[in-house]
Amino acid sequence: MRFLLRISGLIDAVNDGIGKLVYWLVLVAVIVSSANAVIRYSLHYSSNAWLELQWYLFSAVFLLCSGYTFLRNEHIRIDIVLGRFSRRVQCMVDIFGILFFLFPMAILIMWLSWPMFWDSFITKEMSSDAGGLIRWPVKILVPAGFFLLTMQAVSELIKRIAFLAGLIDQPGEKMHSHS
Repeated sequence: MRFLLRISGLIDAVNDGIGKLVYWLVLVAVIVSSANAVIRYSLHYSSNAWLELQWYLFSAVFLLCSGYTFLRNEHIRIDIVLGRFSRRVQCMVDIFGILFFLFPMAILIMWLSWPMFWDSFITKEMSSDAGGLIRWPVKILVPAGFFLLTMQAVSELIKRIAFLAGLIDQPGEKMHSHS
Protein backbone atom coordinates (compact mmCIF):
# COMPACT_ATOMS: atom_id res chain seq x y z
CA MET A 1 0.00 0.00 0.00
CA ARG A 2 2.92 2.37 0.64
CA PHE A 3 3.92 1.97 -3.02
CA LEU A 4 0.38 2.91 -4.08
CA LEU A 5 0.45 5.93 -1.76
CA ARG A 6 3.71 7.04 -3.43
CA ILE A 7 2.03 6.72 -6.82
CA SER A 8 -0.89 8.72 -5.43
CA GLY A 9 1.55 11.40 -4.26
CA LEU A 10 3.14 11.53 -7.71
CA ILE A 11 -0.26 11.89 -9.40
CA ASP A 12 -1.17 14.62 -6.89
CA ALA A 13 2.09 16.45 -7.63
CA VAL A 14 1.51 16.29 -11.40
CA ASN A 15 -2.06 17.59 -11.17
CA ASP A 16 -1.03 20.23 -8.64
CA GLY A 17 1.74 21.47 -10.93
CA ILE A 18 -0.48 21.46 -14.02
CA GLY A 19 -3.26 23.23 -12.12
CA LYS A 20 -0.95 25.98 -10.89
CA LEU A 21 0.52 26.41 -14.37
CA VAL A 22 -2.85 26.47 -16.10
CA TYR A 23 -4.09 29.11 -13.62
CA TRP A 24 -1.98 31.54 -15.63
CA LEU A 25 -4.09 30.85 -18.70
CA VAL A 26 -6.92 32.70 -16.96
CA LEU A 27 -4.76 35.83 -16.98
CA VAL A 28 -3.82 35.23 -20.62
CA ALA A 29 -7.52 34.85 -21.50
CA VAL A 30 -8.36 38.11 -19.74
CA ILE A 31 -5.55 39.92 -21.56
CA VAL A 32 -6.57 38.46 -24.94
CA SER A 33 -10.22 39.29 -24.31
CA SER A 34 -9.43 42.83 -23.20
CA ALA A 35 -7.06 43.48 -26.08
CA ASN A 36 -9.59 42.09 -28.52
CA ALA A 37 -12.31 44.38 -27.17
CA VAL A 38 -10.05 47.47 -27.21
CA ILE A 39 -8.90 46.78 -30.78
CA ARG A 40 -12.41 45.98 -31.98
CA TYR A 41 -13.96 49.18 -30.58
CA SER A 42 -11.08 51.60 -31.05
CA LEU A 43 -9.71 50.42 -34.41
CA HIS A 44 -12.90 48.78 -35.73
CA TYR A 45 -10.95 45.60 -36.45
CA SER A 46 -11.87 42.12 -35.39
CA SER A 47 -10.42 38.68 -35.96
CA ASN A 48 -12.07 35.30 -35.48
CA ALA A 49 -8.68 33.96 -34.39
CA TRP A 50 -8.77 36.15 -31.26
CA LEU A 51 -12.27 34.96 -30.40
CA GLU A 52 -11.29 31.34 -30.95
CA LEU A 53 -8.13 31.80 -28.88
CA GLN A 54 -10.32 32.92 -25.97
CA TRP A 55 -12.40 29.77 -26.42
CA TYR A 56 -9.25 27.61 -26.54
CA LEU A 57 -7.91 29.20 -23.36
CA PHE A 58 -11.20 28.70 -21.52
CA SER A 59 -11.27 25.08 -22.69
CA ALA A 60 -7.71 24.53 -21.47
CA VAL A 61 -8.49 25.94 -18.04
CA PHE A 62 -11.70 23.96 -17.67
CA LEU A 63 -10.35 20.64 -18.94
CA LEU A 64 -6.76 20.65 -17.68
CA CYS A 65 -7.77 21.78 -14.18
CA SER A 66 -10.40 19.09 -13.61
CA GLY A 67 -7.86 16.80 -11.93
CA TYR A 68 -6.52 19.73 -9.90
CA THR A 69 -10.04 20.59 -8.79
CA PHE A 70 -10.61 17.00 -7.68
CA LEU A 71 -7.26 16.98 -5.86
CA ARG A 72 -8.21 20.14 -3.96
CA ASN A 73 -11.63 18.66 -3.11
CA GLU A 74 -13.34 21.63 -4.76
CA HIS A 75 -15.52 19.69 -7.18
CA ILE A 76 -19.31 19.69 -7.08
CA ARG A 77 -20.59 17.34 -4.43
CA ILE A 78 -23.65 16.58 -2.37
CA ASP A 79 -22.11 17.87 0.87
CA ILE A 80 -25.49 18.90 2.32
CA VAL A 81 -26.47 15.24 2.51
CA LEU A 82 -23.03 13.63 2.73
CA GLY A 83 -21.81 16.01 5.47
CA ARG A 84 -24.19 14.37 7.95
CA PHE A 85 -22.33 11.06 7.74
CA SER A 86 -19.04 9.96 9.29
CA ARG A 87 -15.81 10.36 7.32
CA ARG A 88 -15.75 6.58 6.79
CA VAL A 89 -19.20 6.61 5.16
CA GLN A 90 -18.19 9.62 3.07
CA CYS A 91 -15.14 7.69 1.84
CA MET A 92 -17.27 4.68 0.96
CA VAL A 93 -19.65 6.90 -1.02
CA ASP A 94 -16.65 8.51 -2.75
CA ILE A 95 -15.23 5.09 -3.65
CA PHE A 96 -18.59 4.02 -5.06
CA GLY A 97 -18.87 7.25 -7.08
CA ILE A 98 -15.33 6.97 -8.43
CA LEU A 99 -15.72 3.32 -9.44
CA PHE A 100 -19.24 3.40 -10.87
CA PHE A 101 -19.62 6.94 -12.19
CA LEU A 102 -16.36 8.86 -12.60
CA PHE A 103 -14.20 6.07 -14.08
CA PRO A 104 -16.76 4.89 -16.66
CA MET A 105 -17.64 8.45 -17.72
CA ALA A 106 -14.06 9.74 -17.93
CA ILE A 107 -12.73 6.66 -19.70
CA LEU A 108 -15.60 6.72 -22.19
CA ILE A 109 -15.03 10.40 -22.98
CA MET A 110 -11.27 9.80 -23.40
CA TRP A 111 -11.96 6.84 -25.67
CA LEU A 112 -14.50 8.69 -27.82
CA SER A 113 -12.59 11.98 -28.03
CA TRP A 114 -9.26 10.49 -29.13
CA PRO A 115 -10.39 9.64 -32.71
CA MET A 116 -11.86 13.15 -33.09
CA PHE A 117 -8.53 14.66 -32.07
CA TRP A 118 -6.54 12.27 -34.27
CA ASP A 119 -8.71 12.93 -37.33
CA SER A 120 -8.37 16.67 -36.76
CA PHE A 121 -4.60 16.35 -36.40
CA ILE A 122 -4.12 14.15 -39.48
CA THR A 123 -6.35 16.31 -41.71
CA LYS A 124 -4.97 19.59 -40.30
CA GLU A 125 -8.56 20.67 -39.64
CA MET A 126 -9.07 24.41 -39.64
CA SER A 127 -11.89 26.49 -38.26
CA SER A 128 -14.67 27.06 -40.77
CA ASP A 129 -14.68 30.74 -39.77
CA ALA A 130 -12.59 33.14 -41.83
CA GLY A 131 -9.27 33.73 -40.12
CA GLY A 132 -9.94 30.96 -37.62
CA LEU A 133 -7.40 28.71 -35.95
CA ILE A 134 -6.31 25.13 -36.49
CA ARG A 135 -8.58 22.81 -34.47
CA TRP A 136 -6.43 19.93 -33.23
CA PRO A 137 -4.80 21.83 -30.33
CA VAL A 138 -8.16 22.39 -28.69
CA LYS A 139 -9.35 18.88 -29.48
CA ILE A 140 -6.39 17.25 -27.70
CA LEU A 141 -7.50 19.05 -24.53
CA VAL A 142 -10.52 16.74 -24.17
CA PRO A 143 -8.67 13.41 -23.87
CA ALA A 144 -5.81 15.11 -21.98
CA GLY A 145 -8.15 16.70 -19.46
CA PHE A 146 -10.08 13.49 -18.87
CA PHE A 147 -6.81 11.56 -18.58
CA LEU A 148 -5.69 13.93 -15.80
CA LEU A 149 -9.09 13.58 -14.12
CA THR A 150 -8.90 9.77 -14.37
CA MET A 151 -5.40 9.75 -12.90
CA GLN A 152 -6.56 11.95 -10.02
CA ALA A 153 -9.49 9.60 -9.48
CA VAL A 154 -6.96 6.75 -9.16
CA SER A 155 -5.08 8.81 -6.57
CA GLU A 156 -8.25 9.65 -4.64
CA LEU A 157 -9.33 6.01 -4.71
CA ILE A 158 -5.96 4.95 -3.27
CA LYS A 159 -6.18 7.59 -0.53
CA ARG A 160 -9.73 6.66 0.45
CA ILE A 161 -8.89 2.95 0.64
CA ALA A 162 -5.79 3.80 2.70
CA PHE A 163 -7.95 5.91 5.01
CA LEU A 164 -10.45 3.10 5.48
CA ALA A 165 -7.53 0.75 6.23
CA GLY A 166 -6.26 3.18 8.88
CA LEU A 167 -3.05 3.97 7.01
CA ILE A 168 -3.60 7.74 6.60
CA ASP A 169 -5.44 10.42 8.54
CA GLN A 170 -7.50 12.31 5.92
CA PRO A 171 -7.95 11.38 2.25
CA GLY A 172 -9.00 14.86 1.11
CA GLU A 173 -6.02 16.73 2.52
CA LYS A 174 -2.24 16.37 2.70
CA MET A 175 -1.47 12.81 3.71
CA HIS A 176 0.12 11.96 7.05
CA SER A 177 0.70 8.22 7.18
CA HIS A 178 0.75 6.29 10.40
CA SER A 179 4.29 4.93 10.77
